[in-house]
This record gives sequence, structure tokens and C-alpha cells, in this order.
Amino acid sequence: MGLTIMILGLVLLLGVHALTTRRELRARLVASVGEGGYKVGYALVSLAGLVLIAKGFAGYRAAGQIELWHPPAALKYVTEALMLPAVILVVASYIRGRIYATLKHPMLAGVKLWAASHLIANGDLGSIILFGSFLGWAVFDRISLKSRADSGAPPIPVGGVSNDVIAVVAGVLVYLALGFVFHPVVIGVAVFGV
Repeated sequence: MGLTIMILGLVLLLGVHALTTRRELRARLVASVGEGGYKVGYALVSLAGLVLIAKGFAGYRAAGQIELWHPPAALKYVTEALMLPAVILVVASYIRGRIYATLKHPMLAGVKLWAASHLIANGDLGSIILFGSFLGWAVFDRISLKSRADSGAPPIPVGGVSNDVIAVVAGVLVYLALGFVFHPVVIGVAVFGV
């Protein structure tokens, strides 16, 4: 039951995010409900998806994970190492500097790195579905960016190296918070020192 709920959440969250790649459909929705209505609907569906993913994955883990393979313990350290640049890339998508200008889509690069790093360290069915879905979506979205036109919104200014320094420092702090607080408390899996 937990996997079913998680998959429903993935369909909602990644489905609404995939909607942005369908520019004509998005434009029709905005025309019918307005920009504000579209954004509220988008946020509500995304939130519902996140809640269902979290609830479903927790239920799946509580019922007993379905192990498909047993990754070597050393891969945990590879995941820890890959997560630092993944978090910095996500932060750099908001604090735009040379990292952003070079990669163009650091958020998608960060999501791909996050998903791939978790795929190599987890061999259970639920994790493979969860992280594989995010990885597949990020690859799809990056490919779709090559063929879709800009929304016409004004460009967001890109700063210089000082923004990169801020992004790296903030990324390291977020990485530490995720590893020492969020992951063990919310996910129930210790990251460091185990």
C-alpha cells in the first residue's frame, strides 16, 4: 500500500512539473484560470504529491523494504561525497553567479546528482522507484529545455564570483543541516559517523 501511495505522489509531483514542458497546454491553463490560479493549483498539486510521497515511502519502509540488491557499504561514502556538490548546485540555482551561468540549469544538475547518488547506495524497490523517478524527470526536463521557448518573463540577473562564494558557503551549511539534522530526524537514517 505504501508503494502505491508513493507512486501516486510521484505522478502528481512530477506530472505537474512535467506540465511546464508543455508550453501550449500551460498557456491554455493560464488563460483559463489566470496566472495566479495556475500558480496556486501548481503549488497545491505539488504539495499533495510531496505529502503522498513522504507518507507512502514511510509506510513502505515501516512494512519492510523489498531488497533487490545489497550495495557495498562503501557506496554510502560516495553518496555523502556527491551530495555536497548536489546541494551547492541547487543553492546556486537561486543565488545566481558563474556556476549558474556555466551550467544554465544547476537545479536539474543537482537533482540528477542527488537522485543518482541515492540510487547507488540503496538497493530496495521503493528507493529505486523514488530516486529513479526523480532522475528520469530531471533528464527529461533538461532535454525538453533544448526545444522549448522561454516564457517571455524578464531574465533574472546573474551575479559574479561573489554569488558563487555565497552559494558554496550556503550549500555547505545546508548540506551539514541535511546530514546532521534532517536526514536522521525526519528520514530516520543517520548520514555521518555510522
